[in-house]
Amino acid sequence: MEDLKPNNTELKFLTLAYNRFYDLYDEVMNDDYWQKDEWERFSKIKQAFAIYAELLNYEPIKHVIEQLKTARPPMESEIGSELFKFVRNVVSHFPFFNSWDSVWVSKPIINWYREGLTIDRFLKKYEGHQEVKYRFWEEKKKRMTYLKISFPEAYNDKSKIFLNEMISEKEGVKFSFILMRQIMDTQVEEVKEIKE
Repeated sequence: MEDLKPNNTELKFLTLAYNRFYDLYDEVMNDDYWQKDEWERFSKIKQAFAIYAELLNYEPIKHVIEQLKTARPPMESEIGSELFKFVRNVVSHFPFFNSWDSVWVSKPIINWYREGLTIDRFLKKYEGHQEVKYRFWEEKKKRMTYLKISFPEAYNDKSKIFLNEMISEKEGVKFSFILMRQIMDTQVEEVKEIKE
């Protein structure tokens, strides 16, 4: 019986993580959210990426990511795991910025402590990779949005890599939230509104 997923410990964590992520998701998908102060937007976006990165450690979600490699469009698995974890790591390990559009990293900054860690490995792997185009449909707004996810052309001692050049704040973040939620929803049996 101990192999049942989720076990009691996981269930406590998952409940907190899912509830907070769903609250952030609802907020970010609302047009009013994008009128808020850039620091408030950035803070909430960072929270969601951090929650999702923690959920990537949950064994059933790891299986979903593996299935995406063969069952979904090209690069969706890599976007839903490696890229989102990269974003989380950048905004967590380099907390010097006040907005999405101001975040940048460079090879010397990334490797100030030691070369070969997660961010460094990601950028080495995807340096020069072609951009990936996506679209998403917002049912409530009857709106299709097109976007691209780009990877740095160069990763060297002289290049600055801006996060907003890889993923735009509004369209890119909304797409990220949608993909994260689709992956997370594979583990949900039911969603209930909690009255406070």
